Parts: sequence; structure tokens; C-alpha cells
Amino acid sequence: NAAGVAASNDKMLKVEKNNENRSHKTNRLFPTPNKPDPMPKNLAFLFTKITPEQMMYMWNVLTAIFVTQCSMVLLYCAALATFPDHWWTCTLMFGIPFAYIAIQNIYIDHDVMHGATFPPHEWQRFLTHCFADFFSLPWEEFVLEHNRHHASTVDLLEQGEFGWDPEEFHYALQQWAGPFAQNWYKYLLTVPWIPVIHFFGLNDTGSLFALEWWCHFPDEGAGGKCNKEFWSKWVPRRIKHNAFVMSLWACIWLLGTWPLGRPISEGWRFMFTVSFFARCGFSAAWMFITNFTHSLPWNNFLAQDPGRTWPVLHDVMALVLGGKHRWNEMLFHDVHHAFPNAVGTLSQRGRFHGWQAVHDAAAEVLHRGLWKPNGDEETQMQKTQRKRSLMMKSTRVNK
Repeated sequence: NAAGVAASNDKMLKVEKNNENRSHKTNRLFPTPNKPDPMPKNLAFLFTKITPEQMMYMWNVLTAIFVTQCSMVLLYCAALATFPDHWWTCTLMFGIPFAYIAIQNIYIDHDVMHGATFPPHEWQRFLTHCFADFFSLPWEEFVLEHNRHHASTVDLLEQGEFGWDPEEFHYALQQWAGPFAQNWYKYLLTVPWIPVIHFFGLNDTGSLFALEWWCHFPDEGAGGKCNKEFWSKWVPRRIKHNAFVMSLWACIWLLGTWPLGRPISEGWRFMFTVSFFARCGFSAAWMFITNFTHSLPWNNFLAQDPGRTWPVLHDVMALVLGGKHRWNEMLFHDVHHAFPNAVGTLSQRGRFHGWQAVHDAAAEVLHRGLWKPNGDEETQMQKTQRKRSLMMKSTRVNK
């Protein structure tokens, strides 16, 4: 029931709407997801709650990625110590795969938070994104701010429609001037800054984003007083998480000293190199998840059924992201936003059911309509979705 969505006492975690259940920003009714009922057999797997075994598997993958990252840093140090005259060769052989692993890190983080939020072991919550930056949000707040994103942005192209969205600055850079075709020259001033701000930590796992979130959360107490849980709950979590993160980077600094024959004052050279490639990977992943999927040009492109007209592009981008089950997240991010809990992430479903089955099921859900009609005028995103679903349906029929 849309009228009862997010009945929370915490204003940072609730849907903001008026007494008529309409957005303060657009005056649109909060939409109700059109979950298939009765549920067809070919779609049931997409809406089935993931099993404890699947949860354990995803946390094991996340842990394995952290172990792999640590091992790669150690091997990079050993390579530089063994071949000191081949810095570029050693660095590129380390850096490119390390950036690629960082992309996988974000995708498994995203998969885990939508269905397997709580780690089997307490210590695993420290491993989720510690290579992303020198300090960042603890896992619990990472999940909270992502929930805030879903609560406020239901339609991909109406960001912050039902409250503040922590990602709004990103969306402003790519949509502030109106339609791209008529205003492309204006976007030349802002769009190039998107990878820059990602690189320096203005994304969900970065330091600048953490500062932004901490300026908003937790809410102040009654009468403007300090939140009663600020010192007892949130500050200890932030200290523990970032103590672990900074300890990890301190170890990387030390690896760049005596093992490489350098004084301790020069450890930054090794540390910054590791951080550079990590930031490249994390930034790339977040640009795909945050910027591409929520942009009008991308969704207009999807409406042309690029799977049929641009198959090579699909294959290449799937390879960049780690497989076609990851690419499904880019193709059907609107399905993810319609059912963030019931479906979770498309890449998560692809891990257990295969990318093709998930792709076809998501296309069918899209064709049925993501939202129940409520009398409101269709948004730009809904019009694009309808056009796209018809194109995809006709393609499947003609095969």
C-alpha cells in the first residue's frame, strides 16, 4: 500500500509526501509497484526471497574479493622489489586488474545490501569497501543512505521526488539544463566533472560522500538537541570502521617503505598508486550505477532496443562490468527501483539463475508495466519504458 510506505520516525529514512499521498516536488501520487498477481511460473524466481545459502555465498564472494585485493597489493610490492627497473610494467599489470576487481567489489556490495544485508560474521562488515577511500561510511550507514536513495527516487528521471536523495548533486550535473539535444553545449561545463568528483570520493563509498551524509544524519533531537544515539551508536560505529580502513592504508604505506628500500616518509608513493587504481575502479562502477542508469540519454538509448541494434556494444560493456548478469543491472535499473526489496538487484538474481533467464523475466515485467495506473499523467520515464517494452516484445516475437 503506497499510502503506508516508510512510516518511519526518522525523517531521513521516510518518504516525504503530503496528506494526499502526493510528492511535495511533483505533486505525483506515490506509485504502487505492479507486482504480477497471480504470479506466472516463469517470473516467480525473480520475486522469490533469496535463501540463506545464497546469502552466505554472496558474503563469501565479498570476503574473497577483499582477500584478493590484499593479495594483489602484496604481490605488487613484491614485483616492485624484485624488478625495480620495471615500474610501469609492474604497475600496469597490477593496476588494471585491481581496478577491475574494484568494479566487482561495488556490484557485490550492491547485491548484498539488497537481500543479504547482515553479514554472517561481525568482522565481515569491515571488509565491504575499505579500498574505496581513506575514510568512508560504515556498512550500516552505507545501507541506510542507499535506502534513502530508493525512498526518495522511485522514477529514475525524477530524482529526489519523495525527499532528499544523497545522489542529487550527481543528477544535477547531468540534467540541470533540460533536454540534452537542445542544451548539449551547456553540459560541456558540468558533465566532465562527474568522473572527477567520483574519483575524489563523492560517491557512496567515498570520503566526500561520507562527509555529506554525516552533515545530514542522524537527525537532531527534540528542540535542536543532539540526537540521543549520536554518541552511543553512530560515532562508535564510524570510529571502528574508519580505524580499520586507516589501519589498512597505513599497512599499505609501510609496504612502500623498507620492502622497496625507501624511507618511511616515501610510503605515500606506493599508497597513492594503489589508491589511484582503486579509485578508477570504484569510480567507474558508481558512474554506471548512479549516472548512466539515471540519465535521460541512456534511457532513450535503451528505448531503441540496443540489444538488437548494438549487440557488440552489449557484449563489450558486459565484459567491462564482469559479465552479462552485471549488465542486466544497467539494462533494467528501472525494474530494480520498482522492486528494490521484492526483486533486489538484477545482477544478484543472475548469479543464481543465469543472465538470460533474468533478462527475459525483467523484460516481461517491464512489458506488464512497472506501476499500477493511478490517474496521474505518465512521466517521461514511463513513456520511455512503454516504448522500450514494445520494441523488446516485438524483437522476441520475431526471433
